[in-house]
Amino acid sequence: MAASHAGRQPQNDGYRTLSLSGHVGFSSLPDQLVKKSIKQGFCFNILCIGETGSGKSTLINSLFNTNFDDPESTHFLPSVQLRAQTYELQESNVLLKLTIVNTLGFGDQIDKEDRALSCTVLHLQKIKEVLFLGHSLKSLDLLTMKSLDSKVNIIPIIGKADSISKTELHKFKNKIMSEFVSNGIQIYQFPTDDESVSGINAVMNEHLPFAVVGSTEDVKIGNTMVRARRYPWGIVQVENENHCDFVKLREMLICTNMEDLREQTHARHYELYRRCRLEEMGFRDIGPENKPVSLQEAYEAKRHEFYLELQRKEEEMRQQFIQRVKEKEAILKEAEQQVQTKFERRMLMHQEVKLKLEREKKVLEDEIAVFMQKKANAELLQPQASVSTPLVSLKRDKDRKKTQGSQLELLCFDVSDEETVNVDEQSEGEKLESETVSQGTPEIVLDGSTQVLNVGSSFM
Repeated sequence: MAASHAGRQPQNDGYRTLSLSGHVGFSSLPDQLVKKSIKQGFCFNILCIGETGSGKSTLINSLFNTNFDDPESTHFLPSVQLRAQTYELQESNVLLKLTIVNTLGFGDQIDKEDRALSCTVLHLQKIKEVLFLGHSLKSLDLLTMKSLDSKVNIIPIIGKADSISKTELHKFKNKIMSEFVSNGIQIYQFPTDDESVSGINAVMNEHLPFAVVGSTEDVKIGNTMVRARRYPWGIVQVENENHCDFVKLREMLICTNMEDLREQTHARHYELYRRCRLEEMGFRDIGPENKPVSLQEAYEAKRHEFYLELQRKEEEMRQQFIQRVKEKEAILKEAEQQVQTKFERRMLMHQEVKLKLEREKKVLEDEIAVFMQKKANAELLQPQASVSTPLVSLKRDKDRKKTQGSQLELLCFDVSDEETVNVDEQSEGEKLESETVSQGTPEIVLDGSTQVLNVGSSFM
């Protein structure tokens, strides 16, 4: 206890500073944080804004010393489109999840103001920084940066700086910065509160905007391979600070201030976005009479307002439901009446068809009765016909013999007597027919028993 009391220091500003008498272990907290961060990896999002062909893809490839295989875009897109692609990069044992958002069709449309503001459709609070790349300063660039400066960290860059002389480049930088000031555009300033980097950051703030040249081509200069752009008049080295500001941009963006960009995004831009969203929802710090309002009171008031709105919508939906039910019932009643009318009409048709069938049935029954009566009469006449059949057969044999005899006699006669013989045969036939009729056999002709049987069978 004495040692602990001896280690106490005087109280300062409400707290006391104490010295330790031995090792505790919380000095390893930074190491623990580093290990945890290395294990989880880091995320970094970049939004590249610039016209098609301004060198955005080449610059990103040069910054990270790799090839992201970003496909080329056309100048004929109907509107500005945002294309996000995520990559995993590893340097030593540090893993970086890099998301690059490219603006396709930026500056290719006629309505510049709408096209500039349409870039904010993406959730820009997730973007850590915006590289605004351009070869000249246009009204479209100013409108776009004005709409984004409160949402993201903007770093202006002059692309293709090898096409401008140093004198013109210096004047162009001064003109850009004066335009930013006159239009109230806030760009990202490298922090100077950290003593370890305050000096270099203050110097780099004077070099904004950076004039860069990008290239992924390796050119041999002397015995060294460097990234450069080859021209008929000479070679522009990407990593030569006398040629462009590419090295300054990479050092400030990746090596020195990447974590500050992440912190600024979360602590400033996201909180500002969150505050604006809460104010749009009705949560404010000051009421209508400039009096402070507690969050709980604003929440209860908003909750009551939402509850009333919900009740109103429920009542509207209930009335709409009742109206639709009534309309459906009317439709069903009308359909039911149509079905009932159709049913009654079908019943009448059924009765008419039934009566018609009954009449036809009665007619058929009468015809059947008449037929049965005829059948009975025919059955009574059939025995009589069977008795008269032998007599007819004998008579026919007798007539055949007579016919044969008369034919022999006709052969002997002269041709002039042929008519007389025919008259005799006809008289004999008439005599035979009269005898057959007198014996009581109805409907018998000269063919004899065969026709008598046919008459009997017809009655059957």
